[in-house]
Amino acid sequence: MDNLTYLSNADSAYVDGLYQSYKQDPQSVDFGWQKFFEGFDFGQNAGGTTSSVGEATPEHVLKEINVLNMINGYRDRGHLFTHTNPVRERRKYYPGKELETFGLAETDMNTVFNAGVEVGLGPATLKDIRQLVEDTYCRSIGAEFKYIRNPEKIKWLQDRMEADRNMPKFSLDTKKRILNKLNHAVAFENFLGTKFLGQKRFSLEGAESLIPALDSVIEKGAEIGIQEFVIGMAHRGRLNVLTNIMGKSYKSVFSEFEGKTYADDPEVNFGGDVKYHLGFSSEVKTNDGKTVHLSLAPNPSHLETVDPVVEGMVRSKIDFKYDGDSSKIAPILIHGDAAIAGQGVVYEVTQMSKLDGYKTGGTVHIVINNQIGFTTNYKDARSGTYCTDVAKITSSPVFHVNGDDAEAVVYAINLAVEYRQKYKTDVFIDLLCYRRFGHNEADEPKFTQPLLYKIIEKHPNPKEVYAKKLIAEGSIDEAYSKTIEKEFKSELQAKFEDAKTVEVLTEDIPMFKGAWEGLRPAKKGEVSTTTDKTKVSKETFLKLAKEITTLPSDKKFFRKITRLFEDRAKMISSDSYDWAMGELMAYATLLDQGNRVRISGQDVQRGTFSHRHAVLTLEDSEEKYVPLANIKGGDKFSIYNSLLSEYAVLGFEYGYASSNPNSLTVWEAQFGDFYNGAQIIVDQYLSSAETKWKRSNGLVMMLPHGMEGQGPEHSSARIERFLELCADENMILANCTLPANYFHLLRRQLVREFRKPLVVFTPKSLLRHPKVVSPLKDFTEGAFQEVIDDANVAAKDVKRVLFCSGKVYYDLLEKQEADKRKDVAIVRLEQLFPIPTEQLKAVRKKYNKAKEFIWVQEENENMGAWSYYCRKLMGTEIAFTGFVARKESGSTATGYMKQHVAQQAEILNKSFE
Repeated sequence: MDNLTYLSNADSAYVDGLYQSYKQDPQSVDFGWQKFFEGFDFGQNAGGTTSSVGEATPEHVLKEINVLNMINGYRDRGHLFTHTNPVRERRKYYPGKELETFGLAETDMNTVFNAGVEVGLGPATLKDIRQLVEDTYCRSIGAEFKYIRNPEKIKWLQDRMEADRNMPKFSLDTKKRILNKLNHAVAFENFLGTKFLGQKRFSLEGAESLIPALDSVIEKGAEIGIQEFVIGMAHRGRLNVLTNIMGKSYKSVFSEFEGKTYADDPEVNFGGDVKYHLGFSSEVKTNDGKTVHLSLAPNPSHLETVDPVVEGMVRSKIDFKYDGDSSKIAPILIHGDAAIAGQGVVYEVTQMSKLDGYKTGGTVHIVINNQIGFTTNYKDARSGTYCTDVAKITSSPVFHVNGDDAEAVVYAINLAVEYRQKYKTDVFIDLLCYRRFGHNEADEPKFTQPLLYKIIEKHPNPKEVYAKKLIAEGSIDEAYSKTIEKEFKSELQAKFEDAKTVEVLTEDIPMFKGAWEGLRPAKKGEVSTTTDKTKVSKETFLKLAKEITTLPSDKKFFRKITRLFEDRAKMISSDSYDWAMGELMAYATLLDQGNRVRISGQDVQRGTFSHRHAVLTLEDSEEKYVPLANIKGGDKFSIYNSLLSEYAVLGFEYGYASSNPNSLTVWEAQFGDFYNGAQIIVDQYLSSAETKWKRSNGLVMMLPHGMEGQGPEHSSARIERFLELCADENMILANCTLPANYFHLLRRQLVREFRKPLVVFTPKSLLRHPKVVSPLKDFTEGAFQEVIDDANVAAKDVKRVLFCSGKVYYDLLEKQEADKRKDVAIVRLEQLFPIPTEQLKAVRKKYNKAKEFIWVQEENENMGAWSYYCRKLMGTEIAFTGFVARKESGSTATGYMKQHVAQQAEILNKSFE
């Protein structure tokens, strides 16, 4: 085998020299040699002492080394030779595990070797040593763990596995529980297939051992301190998990199959989703009376999209519910083999697992490895040996388990949960099984895998396999197996009959419970209403402003930082606050009122455009100073530079916000253009979760946006794409132009009694624009303004009204002032959606002498807000009479500054001509 620790051709003099060095100082020799000499000493002391290794037979010394090589080889590569596949022969690997591989022979089988100490046997025959490692590493469980760089973790795993040879010894009660869980899993799928013939259910059949595995996770987890699990999984087996693990009633599931709908709330637009996308939560009791809370996150058919959402939910609960103790809650992610190997978000989530801003104390990953993705064979689905090779990124152990060996599955997952609790790291279970039918129940798998499905057709289900085993060993008789099956099917039939009487379904899990207690859905039209609850007292504002702009005198900061904070302090006396201060004061006032604020994204601590400086690094050290953390409530402020990911990080923050609605949870893109790397989260969660799952969320997305000659990758956050997703007041889109308005917008997220996602198209050049400032009274007396009128003109003189949003306003303003145009008014839409209809009506009424009402945008005609507004306002009293924009283009912006300047000048000229 490769990676051998010991020298197979060492001579006895060399070995004896190492031994003498070891006697002087054990640390002076390689770790492997230390283990060998420990065993040698143990054996010699047991049977009479010898002064040196050299006094033993040289050939025997080399054989001792070879035996240790064999032990190490099994630990390292034994997983390649396991009996883990229930329906296929394993691929062959070279070198194998034959004795010759290690320089040993059949004639050595009865020879006693001191190397037996290494596996806990003491001096033992090669036959016994080999049997132990063969049992441990080459039966129903294959363990990958030798790449772990921590010797303590390796030793813990070795000791645990070798002590009982990865061959569990369960009590009769435990065996019966496993059998009953398998019986529930198998019979439930069979019942659905019989009663709802042809309906999609994405059956668990072939992988039913997942159910006793999850049952055991809950039992074992509760035993060692876990109070809550959050589960994320795709559609395969979801209905089985909902009923047989989560406790959702069979009656509810049958009613959904019958096509019954949920009670309609006239205030909430609820379209619903297919049954195998729905979430659920419940309290379950363990055998020893402990209560464990379970949550199954709702998710779409984007198979691994739910992964970062679950991680965010767990981290949120760790922060606000469990006071930072990750041992009390654990995420479980259930993957498919094709998805875990093929979906890039899995890699992103794995890379997050040990980062301060995203760690959750370790995730239990379970792969339902049915060896086929839709119609694609595993050989076409990945380049690596295993679908779980992503685990090696974080040196997480992997247990490959035969899904037909239910006891091995339960044993492995118990070991995995213990490891997670002890070392706070991820652990993977690769559940080798099969898919009895096609991708869905109407699919014909023999079209593409005829030979495999001939085998599967004849293969008994996991319950039959396990019952046969228990009968053979005398644990149960055949009558017991038949009785539990009959009784459970009778129960299902009774629930099925009950389901026929249901007219309208009621929601199993009300949204506004737990952390959401006190909140409610938004009423129609309410999202556009303003509130003055966002203002703060002058005294509080000035006090906090002074605190966050004053640096401690005993710390040495970079000179430019000192100057920056001196300039911020001067804003207080000059009564002129810039964008960064407006934002930071929103956070400071929310913290002061007891709220949590969490911000993450690429380089958010400083800010991509060096405007925020929320975290300061001292000049002569790596020490950090966080001004917002040093005010009242500052312990609830968190800001993390993220890994270079949009998809997983945005999903994580969405999950975080869903579990704690009283946190202002913010994700900022480095440039707004880059959010498209997370488009799936926007489409599947942010814009649609309320309609699909009745799940509200108050996440804030900050997307730097504006045409400033920086080229097509640093200009547009694609306003048009967000507007395409807008309906039924499902989210808020804003493009603010003043710090105080931004301040009120951010605070409004938490002061209202409902939550909506907020997408803010934030500025770049405006961060330091001399006119982008606000006085104190706008923070302490005002409220968020959806529309800002022109204060520089008289309505009676205005012939044309320009409507715009964002940075282009200041370009138009400059032109208006330069040309002294009092006949043209410039009106800003600070909120793009929901459309501020009433405010726009008031503007039109005010400028009743104007003949032209023009929409102006710097984006291309086929982008920006124009197309949406043209469609939505057509035929109404506030429809625009024309528009100005860049000409249509397949790219968002030119990469040439000269061309950009000419285009921008044309927009301004057309607006005023």
